[in-house]
Amino acid sequence: MTDYLNKAEVDKIIKNALDEDLDKLGDITSEAVIPDSFFAKGVIKSNSRGVVAGIEIAARVFNILNESIIFIPEVNDGDLIEVGKRLAVIEGSIKTILAGERTALNFLQHLSGIATHTHKFVKKAKSYSVKILDTRKTIPGLRILEKYAVKVGGGHNHRMGLYDAVLIKDNHIKSVGGVKKAIELARTNSPEGTKIEVEAESLLEAKEALDAKADIIMLDNMSVLEMEEAVKLIDKKAKIEASGGINLDNVEVYAKTGVDFISTGAITLGALPLDMSLEIIS
Repeated sequence: MTDYLNKAEVDKIIKNALDEDLDKLGDITSEAVIPDSFFAKGVIKSNSRGVVAGIEIAARVFNILNESIIFIPEVNDGDLIEVGKRLAVIEGSIKTILAGERTALNFLQHLSGIATHTHKFVKKAKSYSVKILDTRKTIPGLRILEKYAVKVGGGHNHRMGLYDAVLIKDNHIKSVGGVKKAIELARTNSPEGTKIEVEAESLLEAKEALDAKADIIMLDNMSVLEMEEAVKLIDKKAKIEASGGINLDNVEVYAKTGVDFISTGAITLGALPLDMSLEIIS
């Protein structure tokens, strides 16, 4: 398992997924038609082009079911694959292979889809000094895997959750009565050295955040022209993040404005799974 992922947390996610599919009765179809003594070799292949992510997750699915299963990867996470590419060979009990097939493919297809979609964003912005960031817009329970897939695709993680970074948003600002007040409170009540990021929906809020010495200013749902003005206003006195409504069609335009980061939920929520399949070959 890659060092980036906590094995215990990943195993918990995988076991929950297997329990969802097998429950207490297991694969009743295979139990009914396949003898325990039948062994086979299977191949996972790609039916579409993209970036692989989750090959070790797929292997772990089968090994949790049966430690004697042999899983031989033929690609690494981050590899760009073409249609028809073999991704892995699996050898062992046919019952185990079939019991883990859908769960393994679900993880592999979903994570590869995110890595592929992220790669497209990164490619569009590669000519500019901007990092593509993910958000907290992830499928509940799958965040650590989805954010791992973003990194595989060349993107960067923003924050894992509400617990590991200060990000003052519009509802925080409304609750305490202004940008300056929210920043002052965050600065006072956060551990020393904590970076303070604040959301700004207008040039006025961006100026307030700058005057209050925010470390990072998130320009949210601004037009390209407004963002260009805000970048000039901030003038490198704080890091700048662009967010809100950014997709593959406009990401390059926003990257040109001179922001440091672009965050978008589209790289997770908007990613379609890659088409992959598992076939028994002998």
